[in-house]
Amino acid sequence: MTKQVAVIGAGTMGNGIAHTFAQFDYNVRLIDISQEALDRGIATIGKNLDRMVAKEKISEAEKKQTLDNITAHTSLEAGVKGADLVVEAATENLDLKLKIFKELDSLCSEETILASNTSSISITQIAAVTARPEKVIGMHFMNPVPIMKLVEVIKGYSTSDETYKTVASLSEKLNKVPVEVNDYPGFVANRILMPMINEAIETLYNGVAGVQEIDTVMKLGMAHPMGPLQLADFIGLDVCLSILNVMYDGFKNPKYAPCPLLVNMVMADKLGVKSGEGFYDYSESRKAEQVAAMFK
Repeated sequence: MTKQVAVIGAGTMGNGIAHTFAQFDYNVRLIDISQEALDRGIATIGKNLDRMVAKEKISEAEKKQTLDNITAHTSLEAGVKGADLVVEAATENLDLKLKIFKELDSLCSEETILASNTSSISITQIAAVTARPEKVIGMHFMNPVPIMKLVEVIKGYSTSDETYKTVASLSEKLNKVPVEVNDYPGFVANRILMPMINEAIETLYNGVAGVQEIDTVMKLGMAHPMGPLQLADFIGLDVCLSILNVMYDGFKNPKYAPCPLLVNMVMADKLGVKSGEGFYDYSESRKAEQVAAMFK
């Protein structure tokens, strides 16, 4: 039975994945090359658990047990040793992921399942750099991981049914809903979501309406809990651009071409919540306040 889980990357997704496994009593090794990132990740998990205690969703003892279930590592080799499952949640960069999986293949036991939390990159391509493509799979969690129920479970060309069943069952043990998806650019979630976000940015770029107006139409007219521009800020505009580029490269279809405004904003380091400004201003708080007249 899978009880030893290694999570690579202590950023937003990585710490959320580590938190979720640890809360369900798995032994989690959180791995990052940066000790600072690990410290930040563990602190974030602590704050999120405090919020759950305050809302009486978990007890103080459960919070302590969750944190006790996590150990931090800057060494990949030490972190993955003896792991039954490794979940890679590093930056959405193909070369980096291929490098990590090549290393994992040489460091991990032959029985270890290697999963990627990639939101768009081909699982088949990632699996091809390993000698165990049947044990490589996508586990695409949604942000914020401890709250969102969905896990897209992506089968690469060679992923075995046994690997799929193990990961789907594991997802259910985390109180998530696994959905089987085949390996094509963007999978399901982002293949549908990113063109919508891109179209919202095009609508702004072409002066049809302002930021708040576009988001209000989608919230009140389509019952979306968050407008597409605010959601893009929350995801990270650099991540949105990266996913659109993967789909554009993969399908060669102009409908996936990123809007020039999105490209410019990423170049200007206006990435959304994480940089303090995107379509909204987050310098005072994480709540979306409209950036002054530039988008009017």
